[in-house]
Amino acid sequence: MKIEIYKRGQGKYTRLGTVMGVLVIAVFGAAALSNQLKTVVNPYIQFGVPAAAVVVLGLLVAWIVNRPGPADFLIATEGEMKKVSWSSRKEIIGSTKVVIVTTIIIAGVLFAVDLILSALFVKLGVMG
Repeated sequence: MKIEIYKRGQGKYTRLGTVMGVLVIAVFGAAALSNQLKTVVNPYIQFGVPAAAVVVLGLLVAWIVNRPGPADFLIATEGEMKKVSWSSRKEIIGSTKVVIVTTIIIAGVLFAVDLILSALFVKLGVMG
């Protein structure tokens, strides 16, 4: 049985990232499963079943991302990500500063409006 990679060299990073992402989630799931199985006396079951689940899930995901449909999608995704115009570090820092300052100003204005309306409602006898 020969294992061939569909469209070798294309979508390499998205396929690898997908498999690695699923494996990270699987390892956390396996740790939780192992924790649930700690009442089992046999350590082979407590640690073997979660490890086997991670291996099986890893092989399944590797097989899925190598099928034509999902592989073509991941290849197209990687191609589109290469076309994205990413902001520079300087632009991101400047934009973040603007957002933080704007948020603080809006919070201050809303606080002032809240104080004014509260005082108004107290004078009108609507609030305690």
